[in-house]
Amino acid sequence: MPSILIIDDEEPIAWALRRAFEREKYRVGTAATAEEGLTQARRSPPDVVFLDVRLPGMDGLTALRELQKLAPAAATVVMTAHGNLSTAVRAVEGGAFDYLAKPFDLAQALDAARRAITRQHRPPGDTTPASTGSDTDLSPDAIVGRSPAMQAVFKRIALVAPTAACVLVTGESGTGKELVARAVHAHSPRRARPFLPVHVAALNPNLVESELFGHVKGAFTGAEKAREGLLSVAHGGTVFLDELADIPLPVQAKLLRVLERQEVVPVGSGEAHPVDVRIVSATHADLSAAVRAGRFRHDLFYRLNVYPIHLPPLRDRAEDIPLLAEHFLRKFGVANPAAALLPETLAFLKSRPWPGNVRELRNALEHAAIEARGGPLRPGHFPEPISAGGPATVTERLQSLVVEWAREQVTRHDPAAEELYQRLLDVVEPALLDEVLRQLDGNRLAAARRLGLARATVRKMIRKYHPSAPEEPDDPEG
Repeated sequence: MPSILIIDDEEPIAWALRRAFEREKYRVGTAATAEEGLTQARRSPPDVVFLDVRLPGMDGLTALRELQKLAPAAATVVMTAHGNLSTAVRAVEGGAFDYLAKPFDLAQALDAARRAITRQHRPPGDTTPASTGSDTDLSPDAIVGRSPAMQAVFKRIALVAPTAACVLVTGESGTGKELVARAVHAHSPRRARPFLPVHVAALNPNLVESELFGHVKGAFTGAEKAREGLLSVAHGGTVFLDELADIPLPVQAKLLRVLERQEVVPVGSGEAHPVDVRIVSATHADLSAAVRAGRFRHDLFYRLNVYPIHLPPLRDRAEDIPLLAEHFLRKFGVANPAAALLPETLAFLKSRPWPGNVRELRNALEHAAIEARGGPLRPGHFPEPISAGGPATVTERLQSLVVEWAREQVTRHDPAAEELYQRLLDVVEPALLDEVLRQLDGNRLAAARRLGLARATVRKMIRKYHPSAPEEPDDPEG
């Protein structure tokens, strides 16, 4: 019977985990301190350890190293409610099998336990990458957040960084995709080699191939001497390709060759040169749609999308705004960021939609810090929202408005404000129906087809929202 040791000083969590594991027929032990847990592990090495980071006395990450010595075959699942990128990286580098951000579902814990038990856990000597040194290599606050969404991001960075896998970072503009790429590089074995960010959209479309792969003398007009491409310059390191969707199709084919054969062919040359680079790429565009439209190679998409990391928009992690605000104010030289952020200011920051995400928040805070002249920041110190910083597409604007509407409805504390789904339909459905009918000159049959609805359903909608409208003719197709 597999055995599990739970080391957590929060009694309700330890009790809930114990009950869940015992129902699965595991032998379960608990400890409220790291020292007590190590004593139990020494006496009877467990198969799996669920280890909290913050413990009285010895902390969890220190205990993790000791557990590796006492029970090298045990799989350790690290748990924390206060995680950041540094915590996640240290846990993975310390040999943790998995990393759970509190609060988590019992189903997640059970899944982690099953995976740990069915997979032989190798000793740390087989898996632990080289130490990253001190946290000054990459400040743990470089990517700021303690929300569950960001802790999931930290976990994915920590898991993929020691490998050579390609990473595709997605997310809206301003969410910090380059910071993720830098974190992957900084916590990888390539950290001592170059990190080269390449903003594809900023390159001359006619010179993208030359910039990436280099060229020989005389390859094209103006090529007076040979030039090494960025992929060769970054040999041994990491190349970050931003705005991946803007890479021309002919260049995509050559990039695929780099990934599959680890070699580059400069423009104008028939000779391939070996190159060792890791590719981290990013886009806010829908690459799957670009593949379907034939604008992006499907084979290259699959090679670059080995390990995706999605950055949530700021509206989906509003609980991180106070932490982000303090972080940025500290960078701007504000002596006491916490005192500078009045309760009314924090409430204002949380209520604002921030379509430009973290980048817009940073710029607004810098503006407010200048206006405040060393005093506390007030809502009036912040600039008006800039429409140009809004979401890039109509769909994103619609999503943002729906989020804002739902937040307003839920926080109204109005007993009548229920059945939100139906209320949203009552708002959106007539507008959608009317516009589709207008675009199709009132042709109800065509409107039904475009809406993907039965004609009878469209008739009912018209009766509901426009009771005085004339009935449909018997033969609308005639």
